[in-house]
Order: sequence, then structure tokens, then C-alpha cells
Amino acid sequence: MSENLARQFLLREDVVFLNHGSFGACPRPVFAAYQNWQLKLESQPVEFLGRDLTETMRVPRIALSAELGTTPENLVGLTNATLALNIVAQSLDLQPGDQILTTDHEYSALEKTWAYVARRTGAEIVVVNVPLPLTSESQFTNVVVGGMTERTKVLFLSHITSPTALLFPIEAAIAEARKRGIWSVIDGAHTPGHIPLSLDALGADFYAGNCHKWMMAPKGSAFLHARPEVQGLINPLVISHGWTSHSKEAGAKGAFGNSPFIDELEMQGTRDPSPWLSVPAALDYRRTNDWTGVQAHCQALAQDTAQRLAELTGLTPLSSAAFSAPQMVAMPIPPCDVDQLKLDLMEHYNIEIPVFAWQDRHICRLSVQGYNSKPQMDLLIKALTELLHLEARATPQFASQG
Repeated sequence: MSENLARQFLLREDVVFLNHGSFGACPRPVFAAYQNWQLKLESQPVEFLGRDLTETMRVPRIALSAELGTTPENLVGLTNATLALNIVAQSLDLQPGDQILTTDHEYSALEKTWAYVARRTGAEIVVVNVPLPLTSESQFTNVVVGGMTERTKVLFLSHITSPTALLFPIEAAIAEARKRGIWSVIDGAHTPGHIPLSLDALGADFYAGNCHKWMMAPKGSAFLHARPEVQGLINPLVISHGWTSHSKEAGAKGAFGNSPFIDELEMQGTRDPSPWLSVPAALDYRRTNDWTGVQAHCQALAQDTAQRLAELTGLTPLSSAAFSAPQMVAMPIPPCDVDQLKLDLMEHYNIEIPVFAWQDRHICRLSVQGYNSKPQMDLLIKALTELLHLEARATPQFASQG
């Protein structure tokens, strides 16, 4: 299966690509759709961008909303999740002394975003430490809810974490935030196409996700989801043709006939919308290739590889399988020069994989997508065994968690 799928991607054949989680990889049929949109744009730019764009942009919203369990009116297409979350973070009315509650597992670019917002508004960032290994929902919920106070105004969480590849059980924390009148802002950069999503049922106030990672759309396709009740809070970072001075109350129309939430964020000057317009092609590709079955195979391969490495290192995994991202796992490795190890993996084994230090741990983060294979996993284990001078040790056991 993986060999056949590998031929459908544009990745270099001389590189063992085990880093889908960073930027994704686009299948050939989806990339062809993307190029077709670009050709259509260039063939008549005025018609494409000046007369047809509002209706054209609506099509991906309809297709994606059906996939994500929401309505098209709650979604807007943007270029990446970082942009989407910056829009939210810089729109919320925070005052000196207000608290932004988050965890120690967040993506560094968004840590900087909230630090900027805190400096500008006088709000305070409160970081809770999620205990590891993560083996139960209550571990996570108790520490997050325990960090909420009367001053907490924002709860910011990753759904799937970038450095630690954990699948956070965020549902109960979001529900508690709603009960307390706390805005919930979720970084779902790694989530669309990785796990099933029902955004309306999840109930987060704001949820941003990338389509260019696990959904395999072209780079530059992402979305912001906002509940109807909070869409009026959002202000664009760029004021352009989509902005309107009209009321943002429910039912108000924007400059292009959508809601102000959509028009103000969607119509912000000249840009190439082809990645966003290719999202339906990515969804079609997944359906055509039974991606549910592909994902199950990838998950099994990822977890098996992580277990094999744990048996060699004797190091406890960061979570049980239930709380690991299905196709991405952060594998602890012994202390080492992580930059040199990453370089050696590429130079001597042609393996592209992130290796980094996180807090007091050293991590090799494995992504497994449909184009990857068991022989590639074998090569990774061989390479790490040789470079880190590993030998088999006792299989790590999880401590009992309440």
C-alpha cells in the first residue's frame, strides 16, 4: 500500500521523509488541482479576483464544514493556523490583570503571540504543567481546570501538541471554561485530517486548523472557526475591501454579502487563493483512497516504531497510545547533541526527521503518512541504534495514574 501511495506524492525518492507533521505533503492529484486554479487565476485575473471570488471561496467552506461538523457560516479560509490564532489573540478585549491560561506544551510561535498580547494589554500568562506520562483524561483536566481563577479570561490549548505530539482530551476543559465565561481558543494546527472533528459539538469559542498538514491540501490553506455568538468579537489584522463599518450583530451582512466575520478576514487585498480552493480536491483524494484505512495502518506503524525504540532506550514514552497523536509520536531518546544527530540522520541515512530538546527531554518526533513504509521504520531504528549506541533494555512500564 505505501509503495503505491508513495508514487502519488511529489517527495524526493532519495529522502526518507518522516516529518509530515511540520508542513505536510501534497498528493499529485491535489497539486494538479492547485495548479489548475492558479492557471485559471492567471488567465483572467480581473474576473477571478474581481467578480467571481466571493462565490468561488464559498465552495471550500461548504465542503470543509461538512467534514468538520459545522456550518459554512462558522468558517473562514486563511493561509495558516498561526495567522488565524493571531487574529483571535489580538481581537480579544484583555485588560491589565486578566489571565491567559495555557500549558507547557504549546507551539513556540503561539507562545510568542500571547507574550506579545500580554505585553500590549497588561494581561498575565499562566502556564500549567501537564504531568507526564499522560495516561488519563483526568490528569489533563484536573491540572487545567485547577489553573482557572476568577481572573482567567482566555483558555488557550493545543488539540494535538507540536513538540510532544500528544492528543489532549480538551472537551471537559472547554466545557468548564464555557461555564465560567472564559473564552476558549484552540490551536488545531495538526488536527484536521488527523483525527475526526466535530467543531460544533466540541464547543470551543475559537478553533484554528491547517489543511496543508494531515489533510494534504497545498501550503497556505487553513481555517478559523468561531461560534456565531463570538464572531462579532473578531477584528481583522488588515483593513481592506472586506471591512465594513456596519454592525456586527447576528444577521448583519458584510461588504460582500457574507457575514462581517467572513468578509473582513477573507477579502484582504490581492493574494493567491488557490491553496484554499484546492481543499475540496484534498477531501476527494482522501475519500478515493480509503484514507480511514490508510490512517489505521499508519497509526499501527507509528506506535510499533515508538515501542521498538523505547525497548532500546529504556525510556518511558510521553503518553499511553490513547493520548498520542495517531500518526505522530514524540519518542524520547537519550541525552545527545540534537542538532548533530539530526544532521547525521540526514547526511548518513537520508532521513528527514525533527530531533530537538524540549524541557529536560530529548525527542525524535516521528510522523507516519501513507507514503511511509515498514522498511523506512526499520532504517530509522537502525540509524538511531547506531548513532546513539543503543542496546535492548527492559520495556518501560507506565506508573499508575489517578
